[in-house]
Formats: sequence, structure tokens, C-alpha cells
Amino acid sequence: MTNVSDRPVLLETHLEALGPKRRGKVRDIYDLGEYVLLVATDRISAFDVVLPDGIPGKGYVLTQLSKFWFEWLWAMEDVLPHHLISTEVEKFPPACLTYREVLEGRTMLVGRFEPLPVECIARGYLAGSGWKEYRERGTVCGQPLPPGLREADRLPRPIFTPSTKASSGHDENISFEQMESMVGAELARQVRRCTLTIYERAAARAESLGIIIADTKLEFGLEPVTRQPYLIDEVLTPDSSRFWPKDRYQPGSSPPSFDKQFVRDYLDSIGWNRTPPAPSLPPDVIRKTSEKYAEALDRLTAAG
Repeated sequence: MTNVSDRPVLLETHLEALGPKRRGKVRDIYDLGEYVLLVATDRISAFDVVLPDGIPGKGYVLTQLSKFWFEWLWAMEDVLPHHLISTEVEKFPPACLTYREVLEGRTMLVGRFEPLPVECIARGYLAGSGWKEYRERGTVCGQPLPPGLREADRLPRPIFTPSTKASSGHDENISFEQMESMVGAELARQVRRCTLTIYERAAARAESLGIIIADTKLEFGLEPVTRQPYLIDEVLTPDSSRFWPKDRYQPGSSPPSFDKQFVRDYLDSIGWNRTPPAPSLPPDVIRKTSEKYAEALDRLTAAG
């Protein structure tokens, strides 16, 4: 298995020659003019709060898994194009080469796009906030589902559930009609179709390799000149998806996972109120989370 647990943890970058950075929950973002540099740190967030501890190798796993999926999707004519240009430092602009040691393995050079103000979520199983809403109202993001479903049950068909993108605090689920009013009806339908197509194909591949993708979040952006939509950000990683081991999947309870649900479960077990400041993670939770991320990378990029 890929060993990332002994990698030094990177919580923040300081690449002065590349200009000021914009700090996301996980990525440090550098504006290079024509291009954008996305540096995946080892920061981890839970319930939209960045934790004080990093997860060894996390940025490497996110970058390598995104690279794999972007390349896997590239040949599909009915899927929107993506923003990735390269993950190889020697192909980055010359100013980046000074920082090769920091950037290697955890960085994507991408095109410049205007992100849509919504996150596009495909759900194939009843889990997380969807399960909570279903128990209360029989719906997921306002969409009615058949009665009698259990936690982690497979849905009759995958559903599309958009949400807002909060720069701080929690994202909020919205209806498809609200999304249409925000981005336009045709574009909303286009990215909904692409989201569900990517989810269904990736879920089929993953299941053949022993992993269930319960749900995933995708993001899209517009090319500034042509206004054409592209798939952007990360894709099908443990940060943006819920991964379950197929051989341990049992409807009726929350399955074990290859994603940060392990961290969420720990934080819930100690009674954290989900508001800053976040508590520190114990060493065994950090180590096991690192191992889970690495195993997800190995299994999902294996030859199917």
C-alpha cells in the first residue's frame, strides 16, 4: 500500500515569489495570471471547520486521485471538459521551480475559470444529512423518497442535490429550481446531467474494485471568454465523496468509510458542538485517517 503516514505534514504554504495566496479550507491557491496553482495541504475540515491537526499525506492523496479521475474522464465525449493542465512541477511556470520540494505530488496547475456559485452533489445511497432529513420528512433535499428505507440503503436511482457554497459556515441545500434561478435553466440542466453521469460511471468502476461511492460533490466553472462550462476543483476524492468498503457494507447502520467520516465520528463521540475552535485529534485518529486515505487511492486507481 502507498505509505503516506510518515510524510511531513504541510498545514500552510509560503511561496512568496508566486504572489499572495488565497486560502481555502484545504488548498492554498496562487494566481499565476493565465493559470492557477492549487496546492493541496494536509489540512482537514469537519462540519465546515478546519481542524488544528493535519493528516500526513492527505494533500498527496487528493491530488493523485483527482489526477487519476480527470484523466479517466477525459476520453468521455458526453462529459464536460476539465480544468487540469498538469501535476508535473517541471511543466509549471518557471517561478514555481524554486518550490519544487513543496509542490511535488500535491499540486495541480489548472486553467482559469469562474466557479459557479453552487456545489453539485450526486447521491446514490441514503447517508449523512440526507438520512437525517429522510427520517424527519421522508425526503432528501426536498425530493420525496419511498417509505421504509434504512440508513445506507441504495436509492432507487441516484439523485442530484445542489447546495450553496459558503465561504464560511455551513453550505445550505437548495432546490433545483433555486439553482436554475442562480445560474440559468440550460446551464443547470447541463451540469446536473454531467454530475449524474460522472457519478454513475465512477460508482460502477469503484464497485468493481470493492468500494461503494455513496455520494460525491462536484464543482463547475465557466471559461471567461467562451462561457463554456468545465469540471473544476477536485473530483471523486475522500474529501468530496463518501467511500464505503463493499465487503463491509450493511444497510441499517453507518458503514465504515475511506473518507473523513472517521474523523467526524470521532468528533461526535467527544461531544464537540461543531463550532470553532475545533479540538485536536489524537495520534491514533490521525494515523488511521492517513491510512484510510492511502487505501482509497490504492484501490480506486488499481487496474479494474
